[in-house]
Amino acid sequence: MGLDVQFTFDCADPAKLAAFWAEALDYRVQGPPDGFDSWEQALTAFGVPPERHNDASAVVDPEGAGPRLFFQRVPEPKRVKNRVHLDVRAAPGLTGDARMAALEEAADRLVARGASRVARHEPAPPLGAGHLIMTDPEGNEFCLD
Repeated sequence: MGLDVQFTFDCADPAKLAAFWAEALDYRVQGPPDGFDSWEQALTAFGVPPERHNDASAVVDPEGAGPRLFFQRVPEPKRVKNRVHLDVRAAPGLTGDARMAALEEAADRLVARGASRVARHEPAPPLGAGHLIMTDPEGNEFCLD
């Protein structure tokens, strides 16, 4: 039996962060269980009080190939730099100016969705292709590479 992997994010607003990462990765917010038209309808049927409807959310790869990302509400804010981060491959196969232009275009799109730019690292051949360091709307670091 093969193993499956899921990445879990602690956060303050699971729905908002799920929407951001769905956009960033070309994923989709995971739909409700069979028999329900919405998560609100499902959670209400399960007896979950309205104030807890945003306790969790998830996004999935529409092709079914990539890992699921799960977002769970926690009471404490993010305090330190992530020890693990996601690299979003926004310019596969590109080099030099074309690569950096593609990364900048992706960064602009994500900044409009609530991300922040942290740093730009220029190409430094032979090993450094260039990348951008970003944070999501709750301050989780990720790279556009």
